[in-house]
Amino acid sequence: MSKLNKILFWVVAALVVVLVVLVVWQLFFSRGSYSAVYLRTGDLYFGRLTKFPSFGMKNVYTLQATGDEQNPVRVQKFGDVFWGPEDWLKINKNEVVWYTTLKSDGQMAQLFKTNPNLAPQQQGVAPQQQVPQQTAPQQ
Repeated sequence: MSKLNKILFWVVAALVVVLVVLVVWQLFFSRGSYSAVYLRTGDLYFGRLTKFPSFGMKNVYTLQATGDEQNPVRVQKFGDVFWGPEDWLKINKNEVVWYTTLKSDGQMAQLFKTNPNLAPQQQGVAPQQQVPQQTAPQQ
């Protein structure tokens, strides 16, 4: 084996090791936090952000207007909308206005952890849940 072939072999081997580490990290260690992604279209999605192999979200939730004055929006599992998409959303990174990690003790993250399927409250009602309302502190 020539010297050039040995160098190429070790470069390729190092790249394979780095790729395997990235895949393992993404699959097993990046599941702990929820994120919010706001798109140019005005859509806001919540879920587990993935950056490898492509930018997107899994375990996706979205907000839906209700028309109710007391609870104007509700959280709905993306996979449960009427047109039946997969629970995976590939996102064009050029369309992202901002994204952030949700606090693990925040209301939305706690809702997703305690009721991940947003189980219906009544028989025959689509799986969704009202967004927790925040009240202003009284002075």
